[in-house]
Amino acid sequence: MGRVDGKVIIVTGGATGIGLGISTVLAKEGASVVIAGRSAARGAAAEQAIREAGGEALYVRTDITCEDDCRALVTRAVERYGKLTGMVNNAGIFPRATLEDTTSELWDEIFATNLKGVFFCCKHAVPEMRKHGAGSIVNIGSANSYIGLPHLFAYSVAKGGLITLTRNLANALAPDRVRVNFVNPGWVITEMEIEIQAKEGHDAAWIEEAGRRMPLGRHQVPDDAAYACLYLLSDEANQVSGDILNVDGRGLR
Repeated sequence: MGRVDGKVIIVTGGATGIGLGISTVLAKEGASVVIAGRSAARGAAAEQAIREAGGEALYVRTDITCEDDCRALVTRAVERYGKLTGMVNNAGIFPRATLEDTTSELWDEIFATNLKGVFFCCKHAVPEMRKHGAGSIVNIGSANSYIGLPHLFAYSVAKGGLITLTRNLANALAPDRVRVNFVNPGWVITEMEIEIQAKEGHDAAWIEEAGRRMPLGRHQVPDDAAYACLYLLSDEANQVSGDILNVDGRGLR
């Protein structure tokens, strides 16, 4: 307990799935967590759950595709807690489409959330981290960032771009003691993922069997990614920047 005591950390998409797991673990370990997301109902519920468990959280309604919202998110965090020390860029969308099925509109929608939204958040968070004298940014990626599946074409390209963004900023921000890292959480089974697999004709038994065939014997869960983020956001990782932390249960590549 207490590995991020006194830290103030924004988690985008922090009210559901992987993001909720990250928000919950960070709050349990002592951080004041600012939950950003578009759904007021889910955001309020996440904030309440963390507070009822003894943690500190604030929900701020945010559409990360809007730069003004990202600016306001950072401003609200600093107004409430006096500083900003960390950010987890977790919010993302992953509509299915092959190359031929990807429209210009779908391409723009995916990149607006999965890459441009991260740019907006970093742009407004970094000056506050400089004021504090240090900071840590964690970008949530995907195994698809390396090559990607045919039906996740635009998503895979956007996540690949996120690796470059991560390494570029890690190099640029090192003199400010702002660290930037990339977490690949693997195939995480969330409620949304179960719904997506159901639409593709895969039931719970199919998902379970697919997990058993993975090298470490199971699918990932939100806490797997959450504890990786906890490490990177803590002072334990104060010499770690520009790295990719694979939490996908696949072993060596």
